[in-house]
Amino acid sequence: MIPRHASALLISDLHLTPSMPLTAQRFFDFCEKEAPKVEAVFILGDLFEYWVGDDAAAYSPFQQEVQRAIANLSTKVKTYYLHGNRDFLIGHSFIKKTGMTLLTDPTTVEIASKKWVLAHGDALCTADVGYQIFRGWVRKPWIQKIFLSLPLNWRRGIAQHLRSNSHAQYQHTQASSAQHLKMDVTKQACAAILRDHSGDLLIHGHTHMPAHHVESIDGQQWQRWVLSDWDLDHPESGRPRASALLIDDAGTRYIDLIKN
Repeated sequence: MIPRHASALLISDLHLTPSMPLTAQRFFDFCEKEAPKVEAVFILGDLFEYWVGDDAAAYSPFQQEVQRAIANLSTKVKTYYLHGNRDFLIGHSFIKKTGMTLLTDPTTVEIASKKWVLAHGDALCTADVGYQIFRGWVRKPWIQKIFLSLPLNWRRGIAQHLRSNSHAQYQHTQASSAQHLKMDVTKQACAAILRDHSGDLLIHGHTHMPAHHVESIDGQQWQRWVLSDWDLDHPESGRPRASALLIDDAGTRYIDLIKN
Protein backbone atom coordinates (compact mmCIF):
# COMPACT_ATOMS: atom_id res chain seq x y z
CA MET A 1 0.00 0.00 0.00
CA ILE A 2 1.58 3.26 -1.13
CA PRO A 3 1.09 6.47 0.91
CA ARG A 4 -1.92 8.48 -0.29
CA HIS A 5 -2.56 12.08 0.69
CA ALA A 6 -4.66 14.98 -0.58
CA SER A 7 -1.89 17.51 0.04
CA ALA A 8 1.80 17.51 0.90
CA LEU A 9 4.90 19.64 1.34
CA LEU A 10 8.25 18.26 0.17
CA ILE A 11 11.67 19.50 1.25
CA SER A 12 15.26 18.28 1.08
CA ASP A 13 18.89 19.27 1.49
CA LEU A 14 18.59 21.47 4.58
CA HIS A 15 22.04 20.31 5.73
CA LEU A 16 21.19 21.29 9.30
CA THR A 17 24.14 21.96 11.57
CA PRO A 18 24.68 24.16 14.67
CA SER A 19 26.91 26.41 12.56
CA MET A 20 23.86 27.45 10.48
CA PRO A 21 21.44 28.79 13.13
CA LEU A 22 19.27 30.89 10.79
CA THR A 23 18.62 27.90 8.54
CA ALA A 24 17.84 25.73 11.54
CA GLN A 25 15.43 28.31 12.94
CA ARG A 26 13.61 28.50 9.62
CA PHE A 27 13.15 24.74 9.77
CA PHE A 28 11.77 24.97 13.31
CA ASP A 29 9.38 27.70 12.13
CA PHE A 30 8.42 25.56 9.13
CA CYS A 31 7.45 22.72 11.48
CA GLU A 32 5.23 25.11 13.44
CA LYS A 33 3.73 27.26 10.67
CA GLU A 34 3.60 25.87 7.13
CA ALA A 35 3.91 22.11 7.65
CA PRO A 36 0.76 21.55 9.77
CA LYS A 37 -1.42 23.00 6.97
CA VAL A 38 -1.05 19.91 4.77
CA GLU A 39 -1.75 16.21 5.24
CA ALA A 40 1.84 15.05 4.87
CA VAL A 41 5.43 16.26 4.88
CA PHE A 42 8.13 14.43 2.92
CA ILE A 43 11.81 15.06 3.69
CA LEU A 44 13.82 13.68 0.79
CA GLY A 45 17.21 13.37 2.44
CA ASP A 46 20.12 15.44 3.73
CA LEU A 47 18.16 16.93 6.60
CA PHE A 48 21.51 17.04 8.42
CA GLU A 49 24.93 18.07 7.16
CA TYR A 50 26.14 14.65 8.24
CA TRP A 51 24.99 11.78 10.44
CA VAL A 52 27.40 9.34 12.07
CA GLY A 53 24.92 7.14 13.90
CA ASP A 54 21.80 7.47 16.02
CA ASP A 55 23.88 7.11 19.18
CA ALA A 56 25.57 10.47 18.47
CA ALA A 57 22.30 12.31 19.06
CA ALA A 58 22.62 11.61 22.79
CA TYR A 59 25.66 13.93 22.83
CA SER A 60 24.21 16.61 20.56
CA PRO A 61 21.66 19.08 22.00
CA PHE A 62 21.17 20.39 18.46
CA GLN A 63 20.19 17.01 17.02
CA GLN A 64 17.88 16.49 19.98
CA GLU A 65 16.19 19.83 19.26
CA VAL A 66 15.62 18.83 15.64
CA GLN A 67 14.30 15.48 16.83
CA ARG A 68 11.78 17.17 19.15
CA ALA A 69 10.61 19.53 16.40
CA ILE A 70 9.89 16.66 14.02
CA ALA A 71 8.29 14.55 16.76
CA ASN A 72 5.95 17.44 17.54
CA LEU A 73 5.12 17.86 13.85
CA SER A 74 4.42 14.13 13.56
CA THR A 75 1.60 14.48 16.10
CA LYS A 76 -0.14 16.86 13.65
CA VAL A 77 0.56 15.47 10.18
CA LYS A 78 2.02 12.35 8.61
CA THR A 79 5.80 12.70 8.18
CA TYR A 80 8.08 10.69 5.91
CA TYR A 81 11.83 10.44 5.51
CA LEU A 82 14.03 9.24 2.66
CA HIS A 83 17.80 8.92 3.14
CA GLY A 84 20.19 11.40 1.53
CA ASN A 85 23.88 11.04 0.73
CA ARG A 86 24.86 12.93 3.92
CA ASP A 87 22.55 11.19 6.40
CA PHE A 88 21.95 7.69 5.03
CA LEU A 89 23.04 6.31 8.42
CA ILE A 90 19.92 7.68 10.11
CA GLY A 91 18.53 4.55 11.70
CA HIS A 92 15.36 3.17 13.20
CA SER A 93 16.02 4.71 16.62
CA PHE A 94 15.94 8.28 15.29
CA ILE A 95 13.03 7.49 12.97
CA LYS A 96 11.02 6.02 15.85
CA LYS A 97 11.71 8.97 18.16
CA THR A 98 10.63 11.46 15.50
CA GLY A 99 7.49 9.54 14.54
CA MET A 100 8.46 9.55 10.87
CA THR A 101 7.99 6.73 8.37
CA LEU A 102 11.18 5.71 6.55
CA LEU A 103 10.80 5.31 2.78
CA THR A 104 13.02 3.47 0.34
CA ASP A 105 14.86 5.37 -2.39
CA PRO A 106 13.18 5.58 -4.86
CA THR A 107 9.60 5.23 -3.71
CA THR A 108 6.12 5.77 -5.13
CA VAL A 109 3.41 7.86 -3.46
CA GLU A 110 0.04 9.32 -4.39
CA ILE A 111 -0.52 13.01 -3.70
CA ALA A 112 -3.61 14.94 -4.84
CA SER A 113 -4.73 11.89 -6.85
CA LYS A 114 -1.49 11.78 -8.86
CA LYS A 115 1.26 9.18 -8.75
CA TRP A 116 4.73 10.54 -7.94
CA VAL A 117 8.13 8.89 -7.83
CA LEU A 118 10.32 10.32 -5.06
CA ALA A 119 14.11 10.05 -4.79
CA HIS A 120 16.94 11.85 -3.07
CA GLY A 121 18.67 12.23 -6.41
CA ASP A 122 22.29 11.19 -5.90
CA ALA A 123 21.72 7.76 -7.46
CA LEU A 124 20.50 9.55 -10.59
CA CYS A 125 23.84 11.35 -11.15
CA THR A 126 25.19 8.45 -13.17
CA ALA A 127 27.65 10.56 -15.18
CA ASP A 128 29.72 10.87 -11.99
CA VAL A 129 31.13 7.36 -12.12
CA GLY A 130 33.56 7.90 -9.24
CA TYR A 131 30.79 8.98 -6.90
CA GLN A 132 28.58 6.05 -7.89
CA ILE A 133 31.40 3.62 -7.02
CA PHE A 134 31.85 5.36 -3.65
CA ARG A 135 28.09 5.31 -3.06
CA GLY A 136 27.92 1.61 -3.80
CA TRP A 137 30.57 0.87 -1.18
CA VAL A 138 29.26 3.05 1.66
CA ARG A 139 25.74 1.69 1.22
CA LYS A 140 26.91 -1.88 1.85
CA PRO A 141 25.50 -3.08 5.22
CA TRP A 142 28.81 -4.61 6.31
CA ILE A 143 30.70 -1.38 5.61
CA GLN A 144 28.12 0.56 7.63
CA LYS A 145 28.36 -1.96 10.46
CA ILE A 146 32.14 -1.51 10.66
CA PHE A 147 31.83 2.29 10.55
CA LEU A 148 29.19 2.38 13.29
CA SER A 149 31.39 0.20 15.51
CA LEU A 150 34.15 2.85 15.50
CA PRO A 151 34.51 5.31 18.41
CA LEU A 152 32.24 8.32 18.01
CA ASN A 153 35.11 10.83 17.70
CA TRP A 154 36.62 8.74 14.89
CA ARG A 155 33.31 8.69 13.04
CA ARG A 156 32.96 12.45 13.40
CA GLY A 157 36.48 12.96 12.11
CA ILE A 158 35.84 10.82 9.04
CA ALA A 159 32.55 12.62 8.36
CA GLN A 160 34.16 16.06 8.66
CA HIS A 161 36.95 14.99 6.29
CA LEU A 162 34.43 13.80 3.71
CA ARG A 163 32.42 16.98 4.24
CA SER A 164 35.48 19.12 3.51
CA ASN A 165 36.23 17.16 0.35
CA SER A 166 32.61 17.48 -0.76
CA HIS A 167 32.64 21.26 -0.20
CA ALA A 168 35.83 21.62 -2.24
CA GLN A 169 34.34 19.54 -5.04
CA TYR A 170 31.16 21.65 -4.98
CA GLN A 171 33.16 24.86 -5.34
CA HIS A 172 35.03 23.35 -8.28
CA THR A 173 31.75 22.27 -9.83
CA GLN A 174 30.35 25.79 -9.60
CA ALA A 175 33.34 27.10 -11.53
CA SER A 176 33.25 24.46 -14.27
CA SER A 177 30.32 23.92 -16.63
CA ALA A 178 31.58 20.44 -17.50
CA GLN A 179 31.74 19.45 -13.84
CA HIS A 180 28.32 21.00 -13.31
CA LEU A 181 26.81 18.68 -15.90
CA LYS A 182 28.65 15.72 -14.42
CA MET A 183 27.11 16.36 -11.00
CA ASP A 184 23.55 16.65 -12.35
CA VAL A 185 21.10 13.80 -12.88
CA THR A 186 21.04 12.11 -16.28
CA LYS A 187 17.96 11.66 -18.43
CA GLN A 188 18.81 7.98 -18.79
CA ALA A 189 18.74 7.42 -15.02
CA CYS A 190 15.50 9.36 -14.59
CA ALA A 191 13.86 7.45 -17.43
CA ALA A 192 14.94 4.13 -15.92
CA ILE A 193 13.46 4.64 -12.45
CA LEU A 194 10.25 6.05 -13.92
CA ARG A 195 9.92 2.97 -16.14
CA ASP A 196 10.58 0.73 -13.14
CA HIS A 197 7.82 2.48 -11.17
CA SER A 198 5.44 3.00 -14.12
CA GLY A 199 5.42 6.74 -13.51
CA ASP A 200 5.89 10.02 -15.34
CA LEU A 201 6.20 12.45 -12.41
CA LEU A 202 9.52 12.62 -10.55
CA ILE A 203 10.59 14.69 -7.52
CA HIS A 204 14.15 14.73 -6.18
CA GLY A 205 16.68 16.90 -4.40
CA HIS A 206 20.48 16.59 -4.09
CA THR A 207 21.57 18.81 -6.99
CA HIS A 208 20.59 22.12 -5.34
CA MET A 209 19.16 23.28 -8.68
CA PRO A 210 15.42 23.78 -8.10
CA ALA A 211 13.43 23.82 -11.31
CA HIS A 212 10.53 22.20 -13.13
CA HIS A 213 11.63 20.18 -16.16
CA VAL A 214 9.60 18.59 -18.96
CA GLU A 215 11.81 15.92 -20.51
CA SER A 216 11.79 13.01 -22.90
CA ILE A 217 14.07 10.34 -24.29
CA ASP A 218 13.34 7.62 -26.86
CA GLY A 219 9.64 8.44 -26.84
CA GLN A 220 9.30 8.36 -23.04
CA GLN A 221 8.10 11.65 -21.54
CA TRP A 222 8.00 12.86 -17.95
CA GLN A 223 8.00 15.87 -15.65
CA ARG A 224 10.73 16.40 -13.07
CA TRP A 225 10.61 18.73 -10.08
CA VAL A 226 13.89 19.47 -8.28
CA LEU A 227 13.84 20.59 -4.64
CA SER A 228 15.97 23.44 -3.32
CA ASP A 229 18.67 23.25 -0.71
CA TRP A 230 18.37 25.65 2.28
CA ASP A 231 20.94 28.22 3.34
CA LEU A 232 20.13 31.45 5.19
CA ASP A 233 23.50 31.74 6.92
CA HIS A 234 25.85 32.68 4.10
CA PRO A 235 24.74 36.04 2.64
CA GLU A 236 28.08 36.30 0.85
CA SER A 237 26.82 33.60 -1.52
CA GLY A 238 24.39 36.18 -2.87
CA ARG A 239 21.40 33.86 -2.85
CA PRO A 240 19.83 32.92 0.48
CA ARG A 241 17.41 30.09 -0.20
CA ALA A 242 14.72 28.02 1.47
CA SER A 243 11.70 26.65 -0.31
CA ALA A 244 9.29 23.74 -0.33
CA LEU A 245 7.26 22.06 -3.03
CA LEU A 246 3.52 22.17 -2.34
CA ILE A 247 1.19 19.66 -4.00
CA ASP A 248 -2.59 19.84 -3.54
CA ASP A 249 -5.78 20.04 -5.60
CA ALA A 250 -4.70 23.46 -6.88
CA GLY A 251 -1.59 21.99 -8.51
CA THR A 252 2.14 21.81 -7.90
CA ARG A 253 4.24 24.87 -7.06
CA TYR A 254 7.23 26.09 -5.09
CA ILE A 255 6.65 27.96 -1.84
CA ASP A 256 9.27 30.59 -0.99
CA LEU A 257 10.00 30.16 2.72
CA ILE A 258 12.18 33.26 2.91
CA LYS A 259 9.41 35.69 1.99
CA ASN A 260 6.76 33.88 4.04
